[in-house]
Amino acid sequence: MTTVLTGAPSLPALLARGAVLSAFKRPRPDADFPRTRLVLPGAGVDLARLAAYERVCGFATGADALPLTYPHVLGFPLTMRLMSERAFPLPLLGLVHTSIEVTRHTAMPATGAYEIGVHVDRLAEHRRGTEAVVVTEVRSGEDVVWESTSRYLARHRTNGTDAGAQDRPAEEPKPLPAVAEWRIAGDVGRRYGAASGDRNPIHLHALTARLFGFPRAIAHGMWTVARCLAAHGTPDAVRVRADFRAPVLLPGTVTYAAEGGRFELRGGNDRVHLAGEVYPLTS
Repeated sequence: MTTVLTGAPSLPALLARGAVLSAFKRPRPDADFPRTRLVLPGAGVDLARLAAYERVCGFATGADALPLTYPHVLGFPLTMRLMSERAFPLPLLGLVHTSIEVTRHTAMPATGAYEIGVHVDRLAEHRRGTEAVVVTEVRSGEDVVWESTSRYLARHRTNGTDAGAQDRPAEEPKPLPAVAEWRIAGDVGRRYGAASGDRNPIHLHALTARLFGFPRAIAHGMWTVARCLAAHGTPDAVRVRADFRAPVLLPGTVTYAAEGGRFELRGGNDRVHLAGEVYPLTS
């Protein structure tokens, strides 16, 4: 079933509803989930918010082009609406974004209008719980110009198996050579939240982050991948995969490392916070 929206949903209201309903959710990989596809036609870009996003993520400002990661911001309210529904089986509170794969088929003007479509593709077993696999498509006219697949993990007791384990390498690759050291300010979560609309309390202040078990506020996962891609650079037609390994505490210091198409964000003792790869698309 497809539901066509007349405007972007309100993220604060969805977060509040999802938080209230979280206590009633009993996640498991074989649970039923909403099959609705949400569609928002004619979505435009607020250029002031885009500029704020570009600044906080390290992208150049002023060009009539969307950064590779910005369509995720456009689709996130639809994702939140699906995940905050009563019928969605995973609790919104504590849900962890574990990976994202993005494909951009062509450059996307910032002044364009786009149709955004989001649906939950499936639930998947994970060694630490259950993941929801969420697909976002962005169309310009009839053409899909951008698409992504995100995985969101709800932790719960399992039998210890992981259906996706065969897709991961048996050994971790060697650390990539360091390119730069970044000192991340304590207000990055608030600045990114204002630009993206994602004001999850774990990203905003130490006090609210402690309510969820973090010693300090943590950076948005999508900020970390955007910051890395701003430094790495991407062609117009590209596929990117990023795995979120460990949270980045704010404020903090991290090492950006890259070689060829691979990139990493590392903390102390070479702990990997983020690992990703860039694949140029060829016709």
